[in-house]
Amino acid sequence: MSDNTIFLDSFSEEEKSLLRGHFSNTDKAVFAIITPKQVDRGALMSRYSRTDKSMRRVFLDEFARNPNRGEEFYQKVLLEYGDDSVAELGIAQIAVEGISNIAAKKIEDRRIGLSYLEKSSRYVPFDQKVRGLYRYCREARILSSRHADRYIGACDHSFDVYSKNIQPLQKYIEEREPIDRFIFFDSSSQKDKPFGDLRVEKDIEAAKRIYKATIRAKTLDLLRGLLPAATLTNVGITGNGRAFEYLITLMHGSKLAEVTSISAQMFEELSAVIPSFVRRASDRHGQALQDYLTKTEGEIKKLAKNHLAGLTSSTPEPVRLLDFADNFEAEVRVASAILYEQAEGMPLESIMRYVKSLASEDRHRVIGAYTQFRQNRRQRPGRAFEMVDYTFELCTNFGMFRDLHRHRILTMERQLLSTRHGYDMPAELVEAGIEKEFRECMSLSKEVYEEIAKTMPEEAQYVVNFAYRYPYFIKLNLREACHMIELRTVPQGHPDYRAVCQQMYRQISRVHPVLAQGIRFVDMERYQLERFDAEKRTEKKRQQANG
Repeated sequence: MSDNTIFLDSFSEEEKSLLRGHFSNTDKAVFAIITPKQVDRGALMSRYSRTDKSMRRVFLDEFARNPNRGEEFYQKVLLEYGDDSVAELGIAQIAVEGISNIAAKKIEDRRIGLSYLEKSSRYVPFDQKVRGLYRYCREARILSSRHADRYIGACDHSFDVYSKNIQPLQKYIEEREPIDRFIFFDSSSQKDKPFGDLRVEKDIEAAKRIYKATIRAKTLDLLRGLLPAATLTNVGITGNGRAFEYLITLMHGSKLAEVTSISAQMFEELSAVIPSFVRRASDRHGQALQDYLTKTEGEIKKLAKNHLAGLTSSTPEPVRLLDFADNFEAEVRVASAILYEQAEGMPLESIMRYVKSLASEDRHRVIGAYTQFRQNRRQRPGRAFEMVDYTFELCTNFGMFRDLHRHRILTMERQLLSTRHGYDMPAELVEAGIEKEFRECMSLSKEVYEEIAKTMPEEAQYVVNFAYRYPYFIKLNLREACHMIELRTVPQGHPDYRAVCQQMYRQISRVHPVLAQGIRFVDMERYQLERFDAEKRTEKKRQQANG
């Protein structure tokens, strides 16, 4: 390793004293920026592209004795120069609590520059009331309309059916999948040993914890379809200033009062921590963007009404691959991209011409070598897999859409949530004797939705249950398809999205059989208690951590 330390700045003891508390060290080539003010961190990063000085020297010369330097810098760069990219240097974490699933999805539609964590419907029950009220959005426009009582009645009924059936369904699953199936008697030690890889003295208690957590998750998985989209959730967001600014601007132009209220609150809170990065969300630039989006939406709505009026509405297939490259062309693209990195100056066009001339066995050998050493799903294929795209149209229940919606490296377009495509009901609910209540709940929601949708189609979404089917399409490349399919078919995954991703894999395999072999860790099995093995691994790690 070459020694480049001779080129580093050297600092006096007085300068080092000024630098401490702002940088993790004062004499190494690699250091962390720990200065307290977020705006200063971003400004220091941005100055790299505008000066020949080192960052620590910039801090001493321009920041140390000017507490407002960061704000002044961004005022100049963002407003005078219009360099939007520097807004990505301001990072913030915020929590948005007590918002509907409709609002949460509107927020999470913005994928680039933002990361989300959301309250789980698998591990957290939604049966608790606060001051005698279930936790769902009392949408202002609905409550001020003649639909208020029916809306409240439908949402309350959905929560009633959900809440009253948690314990009975849990008991039913315990009877169907008794713990005895997961505990094995060891006659040599005269002890129950549920799992040979857990410590013997802790096996019984560990088994009970694992089993209870698994049954609980299974119960909530099966019942979540009863929850209306109005159900309140919490979302944690980490992102950069540029992404937050865009998010706030778009939300502020929403037709939903809840969404515009959230955008105003987000702007206020982010203005307290990264003010320079989100300032334009509410100025003339933000207003111009909102005006552009509003006008565009209005024009497209008119065109859609004219052009699509004669088409018949129908329910799409659950999973359908609509668009994909010819198999030979797809293999050529991927194989050429694989070889390109090692091509030593050869143009891609020449490599593609050569790959087209190869025998299929040689082309397949190149493709196979690209993934043959993968040992688990986290060892993802390289960027050559991004050379091939797929467009799927999906029609899944809204609860499952929420899971796939979190994947960000893809294109997703969706319509308004409605009840027109029917709903999914897990077979276990029929077997447990809940079918009648479930169907009555869906019927009531549908009636109320149809009433509200006549005049308020956006607000009508709130009353629609997670079980109702929802059409959307996704466009993704082979690399992201590999990631999604392998992640969403793990044994502990929700059975709904496991089935959909298994079907996506089958359809990719049908059109691109050799490329699909790179999706090495898809799990095509079915499981009764999906979370069981995962809970078992968690318990093992807990025991190891506790010594």
